[in-house]
Amino acid sequence: MGRNQSRQAGEALKKWKEIEREAEDGLSFIESMRLLAGAPSDLSAVKQAESEDSDSVFVNAGDWLSQVLKELKSPGGTGKPEVLSKQFQGELRPYQKTGHDWLHFLTQLGLGACLADDMGLGKTVQILALLLSLKETGKTRKPSLLILPASLLTNWQAEAARFAPTLKAIYLHPSQTTEHELSALADNPQEHLNERLKNTDIVFTTYGMLLRQKWLFEVDWRLVILDEAQAIKNPDSKQTKAVKKLKTEARIALTGTPVENRLSDLWSLFDFLLPGLLGSAQKFKNFVKALNEQESRNYAPLRNLITPYILRRLKSDKSIIQDLPDKSEVKVYCGLSKQQAAVYAGCVKELKETLETVDGMKRRGLVLSYLMRFKQICNHPSQLLGNGLYKPSDSGKFERLQAIAEEVASRQEKMLIFTQFRELTDPLADFLQKHFGTPGLVLHGGTAVAKRKQLVDAFQQTDGPPYMVLTVKAGGTGLNLTRASHVVHFDRWWNPAVENQATDRAYRIGQHKNVLVHKFICPGTIEEKIDKLISEKTELADELLKGGAESILTEMSNEELLNIVSLDLDRITIGEVS
Repeated sequence: MGRNQSRQAGEALKKWKEIEREAEDGLSFIESMRLLAGAPSDLSAVKQAESEDSDSVFVNAGDWLSQVLKELKSPGGTGKPEVLSKQFQGELRPYQKTGHDWLHFLTQLGLGACLADDMGLGKTVQILALLLSLKETGKTRKPSLLILPASLLTNWQAEAARFAPTLKAIYLHPSQTTEHELSALADNPQEHLNERLKNTDIVFTTYGMLLRQKWLFEVDWRLVILDEAQAIKNPDSKQTKAVKKLKTEARIALTGTPVENRLSDLWSLFDFLLPGLLGSAQKFKNFVKALNEQESRNYAPLRNLITPYILRRLKSDKSIIQDLPDKSEVKVYCGLSKQQAAVYAGCVKELKETLETVDGMKRRGLVLSYLMRFKQICNHPSQLLGNGLYKPSDSGKFERLQAIAEEVASRQEKMLIFTQFRELTDPLADFLQKHFGTPGLVLHGGTAVAKRKQLVDAFQQTDGPPYMVLTVKAGGTGLNLTRASHVVHFDRWWNPAVENQATDRAYRIGQHKNVLVHKFICPGTIEEKIDKLISEKTELADELLKGGAESILTEMSNEELLNIVSLDLDRITIGEVS
């Protein structure tokens, strides 16, 4: 045996002696998982000598734990597939079924799971399928709790109604539950708790409501699920601390942002998913520091420690791309801010009063004017008021755009944002610059023809600007912008043909990526009602293609028109109640 081999054997024997001593006292599951990942059981500083010879120092799992790890690390490759509930209304794509099975496997073991699929791959539908499966196979009937930003509440409600209509759901938010009921729950939880949760499968609430409804911490939940889980990246925030106090059998985090690349946020996420796995905040910080100080900068121990609990699929994966349509469209429901709701309601009142005093061409002009105002308010109240403030929190659409932009930026992908309003292009570009960290491009009717080609050429460069804001009229035809894989319709043209032409700036010959189209809609407003009419009534859609929604609306009676433009109080979501 050579000198180097003797040294390796000696270090291996020393390591095994340490493990034997720890095992005599009883290794916890978390300590075992740390050792199996190649990390110290107590996350103490990693010695350089040990890391250099990590191939010769390892720990073997027993048969049962080996099989568990194999199934965690290779979802779909091992183990018996879970049976999808017959109550699920739809069909899961193969990778979605794999995600459903993986989530089912972890939650049955009581382990935390982070579903980190790329945007547009259907995290919502995988969770709804899981909830239905647990409802059928669960030994005990316990409700689950799903916490999300207020801007996504309507999205979840629509998806649940479509794919899982038999789920008994409660939507704990002022947009769905009266203030009286919310106050009663907050003041006398025990009086209402059992009755409210009787036969309930899932409770949807928001991060802000969690802080207001203390009784949620008294329930023993089947699952606690976080959507947009980056909301708990700050361990010192009130909502992060509150989320981690919830009692549950298992926890799930949904995020499209790769947590592997955010070490500063990673600890807080795993402190929710698997408390203790990454130690205390200070111990984790020291552990990462020790890894950084190694000459080889070997992050394998940390990577091995977290990857069993993270499922990440990308649209760039060929097995995923082949399974997806070339173009996917999603409706993005954006709640109104209080200011938006107030200004919108005021405009409805003004229109109602003024309609009684005009007729003929004056009436038609008045209706067109107010339709434009409603669109502007849904975008941002500053667009109508002309004050130039454009405070993001005053618009549900701006807040939703921020979340999408940050995810697109984290992928180093590109995005087109269409609006019909020239005056909105600069505020949008300024807003996006803050979240992409770099300037983008703007193209509208005032852009010189010669400059348009320069803008397109710059955008089409691999290292060119990551986003372009365009007006539909100026940028909706004739441009080749295939570097973009995301298209946002910030406001709706109400003419499907025009919107499709704009989308086809990215979805055309030369596009090698899937294109995800985000169509922004404010629920409870004229935007949602027109979208519903277009979607459900083919004959009306044909009319809209010819003349546009405006021409149809101007011919409606006063009663019909006011019904279309008025706020549906049962549908609106007030954005800042997050």
